[in-house]
Amino acid sequence: METDTAAARLIPAPRSVREVPGGGDFVLDAATVVDAGPGTGATARWLRGALGAATGFPLDPAPGGGHGRDGGAIRLRTASGDAAGEAAGEAAGLGPEGYRLTAGRDGVSILGGGPAGVFWGAQTLRQLLGPAAFRRAPLARGGRWTVPAVAVEDAPRFRWRGQMLDVARHFTPKDGVLRQLDLMAAHKLNVFHFHLTDDQGWRVEVKGRPRLTEVGAWRARTKSGHRASPLWEDKPHGGFYTQDDLREIVAYAAERHISVVPEIDVPGHSQAAIAAYPELGNTDVVDTAALSVWDTWGVSPNVLAPTDTVLRFYEEVFEELLGLFPADAAPFSHFFHIGGDECPKDQWRRSPAAQARIRELGLDGEDGLQSWFVRHFDGWLAARGRRLIGWDEILEGGLAEGAAVSSWRGYGGGVAAARAGHDVVMCPEQQVYLDHRQDGGPDEPVPIGYVRTLEDVYRFEPVPPELTPAQARHVLGTQANVWTEVMEDRARVDYQTFPRLAALAEVAWSALPAPGERDFADFERRMGEHYERLDALGVAYRPPTGPRPWQRRPGVLGRPIEGAPPNV
Repeated sequence: METDTAAARLIPAPRSVREVPGGGDFVLDAATVVDAGPGTGATARWLRGALGAATGFPLDPAPGGGHGRDGGAIRLRTASGDAAGEAAGEAAGLGPEGYRLTAGRDGVSILGGGPAGVFWGAQTLRQLLGPAAFRRAPLARGGRWTVPAVAVEDAPRFRWRGQMLDVARHFTPKDGVLRQLDLMAAHKLNVFHFHLTDDQGWRVEVKGRPRLTEVGAWRARTKSGHRASPLWEDKPHGGFYTQDDLREIVAYAAERHISVVPEIDVPGHSQAAIAAYPELGNTDVVDTAALSVWDTWGVSPNVLAPTDTVLRFYEEVFEELLGLFPADAAPFSHFFHIGGDECPKDQWRRSPAAQARIRELGLDGEDGLQSWFVRHFDGWLAARGRRLIGWDEILEGGLAEGAAVSSWRGYGGGVAAARAGHDVVMCPEQQVYLDHRQDGGPDEPVPIGYVRTLEDVYRFEPVPPELTPAQARHVLGTQANVWTEVMEDRARVDYQTFPRLAALAEVAWSALPAPGERDFADFERRMGEHYERLDALGVAYRPPTGPRPWQRRPGVLGRPIEGAPPNV
C-alpha cells in the first residue's frame, strides 16, 4: 500500500489495511445512498448528519436494489442482522466492536460484529474521505469525495477506552459535553467518566434534594492557577445539568456507543454537598453551617459524617440518579463511580460520634470506617443490578466482591486489585493525567505535574508486566483523566487534552508492540493529517511547535514537578 494514501493515515491504527487490486476508488456523490441493514439505523443517521453536513449530499436510504440511480452505496451490516448466512461467517472473530470495511468502485461495505462495530467502521470511513469530512458544511459544492480501494479489518484491544472529564472544578455546559462525546467517538473511545461532584461544585439536579444545586452548584470566587497562586477570579462560578440534560447526554452517548459512568464522590471531596446540607458533615467538631462551596483547589478536610442519616441521604440521591443513567444504555452503563479517594481522617479522629461508630461496628480505625462506607454502597448498588467502581483508595480495608478499581496513584493499586480478582481501569496519574504539562518550556500555561509529551502517552502501557495472563484479563482497559482546576474554559480543556488523547486512543484501541518498540515516528507522521481533522472540528489543540501566544498564561502560578515520573 502506498504510504501517502488516506488509509495509511488512520488514527487509531487498524489491525490490517490492504489495497484491493483493480478495485477502483469509490466516488461519493449526490447519488450515493445508505443501505442500512438491521441494527445499523443509528449509524445510518449519524452518517447522514456528519457526512451529509460536510458533503452537502443527502445520502438517502437505499431503494430496493441497494444502489442509487447513478451512484454506489454505503452498505451497513452486522453479522447477526444480515439474513445472508455468509455474512455471519465472514464476521466470525470480529467481536461486537470489530468491523470489516471494503471500498471499491461500486461503494463501501461495512460489516460489524455488532452495531458498535458498524459505527466504528463509519468513523474510519469518515477519515478515509479526508479532513474536510469533519466540517459542518461543504467547502465547495460539487467537490470530489473519494475513498481508496482498500480493505480494513479492525477490532479494539481493550473493551474500556475512556476519558474522564471533571466538570466540578470548572463547569462544562451541556453543549460542551455533547461536543466532547463527538470527539471521543471520532477517536473510537467508548467510556465517558463523568466527574459530577467535588468540593468545588455539585453539578447534577436531584429533585428530592434541591439545595444540592441551589447552593452546591455555585461558588463565590475561584482560585486562578495552582492553590499556591495569589490570584483569584472574583466572580461567581457554577452551573449544573438538569435531569433532562443528563437524559439527553446519556442518549446522545448511547447513539455513539459510548457508556456514561457518573461519579458522585463519597465520603471525601464532599464540601459542596455539606455546604448545601450541613447535617451531612461532622457537626460535633465543625460548624458545618458556616461552610460554603470551596473556592480553592486541593483536598478539603470537610468530609461526610459516618451516620445513618448520611447513608439514607445518599441512597435517596443515588436512587434518583440511577433512573437518569440506565444500566442498559451501553456496555459499561451499569457501572457507578463513588470516588472514595483522598478522604482526610482528621475530623473522624476528633469526632466522638465517628469514634463511637468505629467501636459499634468493630472497625479497624478510621481506615476501616472509610472501607465500611464504600462496602455499604457496594452492596446497595449490587442489589440494584449495578457495579461500584472507585479510585484505588477503596482497596484500603478490603473491597467487596464485584467492585472495580480506577488505578490512579500509579500501577500499584491496579496490580493489587487484579491479583485479588477485581476488574481494573488503568489511569495512573504519572502517565495519563492530561492536566499535567506537555513540555518543560517556560511558555506552557499553568504548568502542573510531570512533563507528559505526546510520545510519553503513546508509549504508555496499560497492562503491567508483573501480572500473569489470568490477572491481566482483569484489566478492562484504560482512560485519560482531565482534571479542570486550572482549565477555566473549553479552549484550555482542548489544549491539555489534544493531541494527547489521540495517542491514548491508539494505545487503547490498537494492537501495539511493547512501549519501546512502538513506531512513534509513524504515529507522528499520521498525526500530520490528524491535526487537519482537529482543525476542521475546531479543536484548540497544542501545536507540535508549542503554545500559540493566546494559549499561554504568563504569570499564573502552576506546580511543575521536575524529572521523570516514578513507575509505581
